[in-house]
Amino acid sequence: MSTSKRLYLYAIKFKSPILIGLILLTLAVVADIMGPFIAKYIIDNYMAPGSLQAEPIIWLLSVFFLLAVMTAVFRYFMNIYLQRGANRVVQQLRKDVFGHIQKLPIEYFDNLPAGKVVARVTNDTEAIRNLYVTVLSQFATSFITIAGVYVALFILNWKMALVALILIPIVYAWMILYRKYASQYNHVIRTKIADINAMINESINGMTIIQAFRREEQMKHEFDEMNNEHYEYHRKLLVLDSATSHNLVNILRLAMFAVFVFYFGTQSMTLPEAVSAGTLYAFVDYITRLFNPITNLVNQFSQLERSLVAGSRVFELLEQPGENVSETRIERYTGNVVFDNVSFAYKNDEYVLKNIQFEAKQGETIALVGHTGSGKSSIMNLLFRFYDPQKGRIIIDGQDITKLPRQAIRQHMGIVLQDPYLFTGTIETNVSLNDERISRETVEKALAAVGGDRVLAKLEHGIDEPVIEKGSTLSSGQRQLISFARALAFDPAILILDEATSNIDSETEEIIQHAMDVLKQGRTTFIIAHRLSTIKNADKILVLDRGEIVEQGSHDELVALGGKYELMYRLQSGALA
Repeated sequence: MSTSKRLYLYAIKFKSPILIGLILLTLAVVADIMGPFIAKYIIDNYMAPGSLQAEPIIWLLSVFFLLAVMTAVFRYFMNIYLQRGANRVVQQLRKDVFGHIQKLPIEYFDNLPAGKVVARVTNDTEAIRNLYVTVLSQFATSFITIAGVYVALFILNWKMALVALILIPIVYAWMILYRKYASQYNHVIRTKIADINAMINESINGMTIIQAFRREEQMKHEFDEMNNEHYEYHRKLLVLDSATSHNLVNILRLAMFAVFVFYFGTQSMTLPEAVSAGTLYAFVDYITRLFNPITNLVNQFSQLERSLVAGSRVFELLEQPGENVSETRIERYTGNVVFDNVSFAYKNDEYVLKNIQFEAKQGETIALVGHTGSGKSSIMNLLFRFYDPQKGRIIIDGQDITKLPRQAIRQHMGIVLQDPYLFTGTIETNVSLNDERISRETVEKALAAVGGDRVLAKLEHGIDEPVIEKGSTLSSGQRQLISFARALAFDPAILILDEATSNIDSETEEIIQHAMDVLKQGRTTFIIAHRLSTIKNADKILVLDRGEIVEQGSHDELVALGGKYELMYRLQSGALA
């Protein structure tokens, strides 16, 4: 489906205010078009020598003034209704885009910088808003005005009206030619805007690294290159716009007036009666009125093209395959998990997990260890169904998880990441995530269970302490405890700790380790850890290497085995020093 048709379908959803606006516009044009006819009537019938009559002139001028007032009133309300319809369309479009983003797989965000997604939700939808507010208004006004003017011209002089019709194919051909080049330029411009947004977003998030490694000038240089390319294509578009606006219209206007003067001049010399002054005035007025909407049309070519390009980018995002959020609820897991010969690749056949086979029983703690890139986090990504395996099955309580909605299987899972993410709000809202099922009392108990009440007691407002984006005003230990309490508050049957203690100081780690003994009761827990001292008490440790399980067993069993785990443990404990 074309971008134009999809934008039209969005407009249909809020057709009432738009239709009312167009009706008011039509009435405004009709009232406006009647003006020159009244002026012609006054000039031909009451302005000739010896026929000057004050009373009819005053009455007709009053009607003329009243029509002007009506035109202004109709256009005022037309603008309000068209703006209202346009704002509702863009409101719905943004709602749909943001809602669709929630349905997209994690893979989509892995491959697209956040700044580019933001640009489509904000900049591109704002460009679409201009389409409905400005372009639609101007095009509708211009088309209705042009139609009205041509009706008036045919009433005045059908031969000259036929000559004036040649303007229509000329303007249409020019629009087609303009769009051919403007579309290319606008695609590059919109892409570069998204790239610039992405780079700004990345620079702000990485400012600590940029300044620590003195890369300010390098980043500035990279930004300048991107910005210069954006400027260059804007310059090309400006040259194209300049050629399509007043230059084109002025040539057409002068040509039309030349034909007009020639026609009426020769007509006056060949016909017994000269053309009336009123007719001349009306024809000049209508020709002038004809070129005003043509000028407006031509001037809107650029905005039209920008809006269509922006629309294509927004609909490209909406066309990305997503999965509807399921409201299906399932009973709480017992917590038995089986990876049955699972193999997984992020790209084609480049497998990062190969024939993974293990079982985790209810209440067990399973630790995953291995060097970076060994596949630890990939196992957790599959368990949460952020991705699905190409081979094998993942079974929870005897049920293949690919047979259930993603949201349903996550209902009884909790996760604590190495770098916890906090949202703008308070500590309480970051634990409960504004879920109505999580009461304030539950939040307090969850924080107490992980020892967070002692660490957070130093904060002035306690659990009502404001949290800004990413929780940058809190220590890493405080952020991690809040993240830990968040997972606990939802009472998961399966708990995943993705290197959750790696960024925590020793005192805070002791608090969490103490709480873990309570938390693990009746709950299947997976721990991804680099610090092997934190997983000594795990029921089973899986040692991964290049996507395969090369060793498994308890801490004591693996140390006694004298393999990879034993070597890693000795290195970390300093036994080789």
